[in-house]
Amino acid sequence: MSDLHDLKYPIGDFVYGQTYTAEDTKKHIILIDELPVKLTELVEKWADDRLDTPYRPEGWTVRQLVHHVADSHINAYVRTKLALTETNPTISPYEEGEWAKLPDSTLDIAPSLVILKNMHLRWVTVLATLTEAELSRTYFHPGSQRIFELREVIAMYAWHSEHHFQHAYRLAKRNGWA
Repeated sequence: MSDLHDLKYPIGDFVYGQTYTAEDTKKHIILIDELPVKLTELVEKWADDRLDTPYRPEGWTVRQLVHHVADSHINAYVRTKLALTETNPTISPYEEGEWAKLPDSTLDIAPSLVILKNMHLRWVTVLATLTEAELSRTYFHPGSQRIFELREVIAMYAWHSEHHFQHAYRLAKRNGWA
């Protein structure tokens, strides 16, 4: 693997189409639950020079990354609720790279950390109570032309949580900030 690929995917690529047990799903929900505290503890006291450092060449800054995680997980939470209340709804994709260029991506990270804390509380409350039948509920993603089952969505966002945490954490380690 190249150094750039390792910087871009510090925990490897997410593998779609896997089978997840109930125990796997419990572990994935725990990872989602832990992200807001882990990320906040890592970056909340960083000054602007650190927050405005890209985690890899041609990558987002840590500031953009924190705002992206909030944006992404808000979308995941809404998609989860849609899958639970509608029959295989078609979700709305979004251009995450374009969102990362919008003016709110330059704000202090505190609002996004608060969003993550509170929205994850709500999201995990829903996820932790899902039955096997509910974990099998789906939504259709028109961008990837795939149907996603909620148990895979949970696995994907557990991966996404750790993926972006590791971007910031490994940057901190490389720069002697951690």
